[in-house]
Order: sequence, then C-alpha cells, then structure tokens
Amino acid sequence: MAEARQPDSPMRAVTISREYGSGGGEIAVRLAQRLGWRLVDHEVTVRVARELGVTVTEAEDHDERLEGFVTRLLNNMQWIDWMGLAQYDTITPPALPDEGSYQAALHRVVAAAASEGQVVIVGRGSQVLLRGRREVLHARVVAPLSQRVAYVARREGFTLEAAKERVALKDHDRVRYLRSAYRCDPADAHHYDLVINTAVLALDDAVELIARTLECKAQRLLVPEAELGPAGGLERYSGQPGDFRPPADAATPAAQGS
Repeated sequence: MAEARQPDSPMRAVTISREYGSGGGEIAVRLAQRLGWRLVDHEVTVRVARELGVTVTEAEDHDERLEGFVTRLLNNMQWIDWMGLAQYDTITPPALPDEGSYQAALHRVVAAAASEGQVVIVGRGSQVLLRGRREVLHARVVAPLSQRVAYVARREGFTLEAAKERVALKDHDRVRYLRSAYRCDPADAHHYDLVINTAVLALDDAVELIARTLECKAQRLLVPEAELGPAGGLERYSGQPGDFRPPADAATPAAQGS
C-alpha cells in the first residue's frame, strides 16, 4: 500500500485492540504505512525493559499477561532441589519488576509515545491508558473464532487444532490481563471509537475505515465536550415518539377521577 503521510493531523495516536487472529496486527502495520506514522508494538516492551533496568525477556513475561515473571518461574521450576541450593548462601534471586512497577513503567511509555505523536500503538492496554485523550483514536478488530483459527493456522504454520489452542490461550491471557490490570473488559465496545469485524471486510478496507474515522474525529476536536454525543446539534422531536408509554405508576386523569 502506498504511503500517504498526514503530517498536519491534530490527532496524536491510534490504538489497535484486537482479538488474536482477527488480522488486527496486520491492519496496524498497514495503517501505519497508510498514514506514514510510526508503528509501536514490540517497541513498548523494549522501552519498558529499559526503564526498569531489566532484560527484554523479563519484560516480555509481563506483556499482556496476568501472571508475572516470578510466578511463572516458580511454577515452571518445581524440580529444583531448593534444599540443596540452600547451602550456597551466595545465591540471591534476581531483581525483577513486580506488577505495580511494570504497570507504572508501561503507562509512562505508552503516554510518551502518544505525546510524541503520529503513532499506531498495538495492544498493551493502550485503549485504557489513553482513554482520556480526545486526540487519540481507539479501534478494535474482531472476527469469528473459526476464521481466526484459520488465520493463525495459515500465518503461523500450525495445524487447525494447534491454532485453536493458541487462539484460546492468547484470548485468555489478554482478557484476564485487561480485567486484572485495569478492571476492563476488552470486548466492551464503549472503550472504542470504532469496532471492525473482519469476517467479510478485507484488511485494506479496515485500514481505510480507521483512516477515515481518524479524520472525522480530528474534525471534532474543537467541539466543546458538552456538545458532543448523539444529541449534538439536534432539536427535540416535533411530537412524542410513536412508542412512547407513560410510567406504569402514572395514573391517567380519567383514572384519578373515577
């Protein structure tokens, strides 16, 4: 897709939330190319690792997952003879980030990326971390499970059964991560300006929809918040809506006089 840079846009960032296998990651790549903006995906983890003074691998153990590094390390190393190691008093556990310090660093990194501007940020709870900023567009990409499994099988070279297990695992990790870290359900459409189902729409069509929505939101930045929403600029109906019903406890005049 040809690059069509938009340097004068007042919008600072687009966040892309995605169901695994929906094509959301590919859409983010193409959108960044379409806008001429910088894609921020794995770079978030690299920056967080730098802030915390840990390796990228250690930071990745927190990335869009509920459990931290230490928990999984202990769960996966039950075979170690801890009593045998106890005799070596020089052995100390590595200094690793807890969930609180990781989340604080993640928030700083995501906020800094948005402030730098002209970025497409993939996942990492960015739709929540930047939800108060009107100059950021939030989009979510979804697709039916069967199509997502087929996507993962084709793109990652898995059998359909293995792809199904991978999709289930990634979905589980992402949902629990958002709920645990931010008390947020990623499927709640109210977190987004736009939700796109790629069941029928081509990925390039999805890119164009997001780019167009970005333009529309940019045009609304100067509108006072009190005038936003579906009622903005509308007058009241000329009469009562056809399905209007009075409250059940409101007695009619005829009933009151009887």
